[in-house]
Amino acid sequence: MSVKAARRFYRVDSAHDLQFLHSCESASAENRWTFEIAWEVANKVGGIYTVIRSKASASVEELGDHYILLGPYKEHCAKQEVETFELPPGTPLAIAVQKLRNRGFKVVTGNWLVDGNPLLVLFDIGSASWNLDNYKKELFEKSGIGIPNHDAESNDSVVFGFMAAQFIAEFNYAAQQEHLALANGSPAPRIVAHFHEWLAGIGLVLLRLWGVQVATVFTTHATLLGRYLCAGNIDFYNNLDKFNIDEEAGRRQIYHRYCMERAATNLAHTFTTVSEITGLEAEHLLKRKPDVITPNGLNVKKFSALHEFQNLHAIYKEKINEFVRGHFYGHLDFDVDRTLYFFIAGRYEFGNKGADVFIEALARLNHMLKVSGSDKTIVAFLIFPAKTHNFNVETLRGQAVVKSLRDTIHDIQQKIGKRIYDVCLSGRLPDSEELLQKEDTVRLKRCIYATQRDTLPPITTHNVVDDASDPVLNSFRRCKLFNETSDRVKVIFHPEFLSSTNPLFGLDYEDFVRGCHLGVFPSYYEPWGYTPAECTVMGIPSISTNLSGFGCFMGDHIADPMSYGIYVVDRRFISLDDSLNQLAQYMFDFTRLNRRQRIIQRNRTERLSDLLDWRNLSVYYRKARQMALHAVFPEFDLDEDENGSGVGRLSYPRPISEPPSPTSSRATTPIPSDQSDEDDEVDEERELRELSVGAEERR
Repeated sequence: MSVKAARRFYRVDSAHDLQFLHSCESASAENRWTFEIAWEVANKVGGIYTVIRSKASASVEELGDHYILLGPYKEHCAKQEVETFELPPGTPLAIAVQKLRNRGFKVVTGNWLVDGNPLLVLFDIGSASWNLDNYKKELFEKSGIGIPNHDAESNDSVVFGFMAAQFIAEFNYAAQQEHLALANGSPAPRIVAHFHEWLAGIGLVLLRLWGVQVATVFTTHATLLGRYLCAGNIDFYNNLDKFNIDEEAGRRQIYHRYCMERAATNLAHTFTTVSEITGLEAEHLLKRKPDVITPNGLNVKKFSALHEFQNLHAIYKEKINEFVRGHFYGHLDFDVDRTLYFFIAGRYEFGNKGADVFIEALARLNHMLKVSGSDKTIVAFLIFPAKTHNFNVETLRGQAVVKSLRDTIHDIQQKIGKRIYDVCLSGRLPDSEELLQKEDTVRLKRCIYATQRDTLPPITTHNVVDDASDPVLNSFRRCKLFNETSDRVKVIFHPEFLSSTNPLFGLDYEDFVRGCHLGVFPSYYEPWGYTPAECTVMGIPSISTNLSGFGCFMGDHIADPMSYGIYVVDRRFISLDDSLNQLAQYMFDFTRLNRRQRIIQRNRTERLSDLLDWRNLSVYYRKARQMALHAVFPEFDLDEDENGSGVGRLSYPRPISEPPSPTSSRATTPIPSDQSDEDDEVDEERELRELSVGAEERR
């Protein structure tokens, strides 16, 4: 990265924060070891899997072989993602592994086959489950936390916690013995154990109860009780200080899990959450304010040329166009080239993910487009995995009809081309009757007749199990979104994750996102929000809320998020009806952008990808580890500027090519860097003119 490029995204005084990424020698020289423990290590079961997996490359670059991941051994995942091998004998790691194996535990070591290839130590929970009763007895006697027998997930977390804690304790002892044996004046081993979520939290609790001299960090990505409360349609954020925590947890039969989570939170030397909004939640529900905010990132891979991601958008949009032509056959009364694709995706948590708000806002947008006489059509995709019987027959028929028409036209084109060639060789121009023969006309008429239908295009691609009670379909019915001819907003519910083997789209999720125009994620409960972050990295504008970690993060770090294609809906400080109007207005304003303006906006959105790169955000994890090490080893130097309130408040300047929007001021913009790189120059006056056109239209 050039000096100028670096200045575009980082503070002038923050360059030293990234120096550690260029070498892992300091961790080895200081004998610092970092263990990261999570149920999702090499185990694809949730969003934390994405966090650990994407962060591995930056962590290995910083810490090298002194960075080890601990997780459960899940054979079906390990066979695909783990390259197993035995550790070199005689090392503290190998000694600790052998100690556990001597107790009858199955321990697997190897590399995770992801970027960075981090070292893994995986524990087979089943091999230690025979000792579950003893583990639960010890946990209850030392901490007062009782685990019911019927909760299999909690039982597994107890076994996993004991196995991880025993391994770290054995490693700590072996490393100390090695240090004493060497007696060469090298630093004593300093170990950080970083635990993610309550499923791994028992290990942290045990290390503290056993008095093992290890620095501990605990990260909660979402509080247990918060997720349960929000799922119950409660005004959560305005009543955080009013909940009877114990009563609410007991009523939902998760009190023992809540105790595990709260114990890990309060026993950790450093406590972190993924966003400010989750920190506020943890302060009230877990009774501890986070020491550090550790936002989630992605392993960003930049294109060598800026226009490449725009080309990918055009390629994958055309594939979505083909699906739309088939889905709406017989009712394709709108111009596909003037159609915009919006989407929402994620776990099927109807209220938490904001699907209810999205559908209601789509109905209002439909009305706004009709009243304004807009020539734009919106196709909104809702991608939530739900129980289905099979594909909708009408949806499959539509794709078959369109394919038949396309193949027929292609065949006729080839024949016409050959006829033109033969006639021209005879020295004359062909007549129209010689080009399109009667046989061809009949074939075309048959295909055209097959594209006619009286029924409306389906609102779902699958036959949903118990569709009468499905929340998405019921919302479509309530809002009367039936894909009628007069509707300017069309809806498609796809109750299945996308993959390249999907017979309808034939696209992976990432490719589908690239082909869309806008991601809409009006979540009510979203501690971070990887879906809008992925949109940003791929240069796709998105809508989130001030109740999502992503929305708050971008609002804190960008002077004018909307000019970058980051729209943040207020779902906290205004009424629900006002939030719906705001979301509908954002979407309506987006439809009024012309193609040139959308291209400019996608360019700006893609520039923000550096904000979400783990090469930036792993700095926060480093700060958390340093604070924990300083708490256990006071002699460990703690950088002054990495302690206290400055954590999580990096200020990123506006990119050089980004002119201010009419609502922001240059007074808040840092002094720009030297414009010596011609590749970074953008015609600001032209961008301003293009954006002013849209502003005048909206007036």
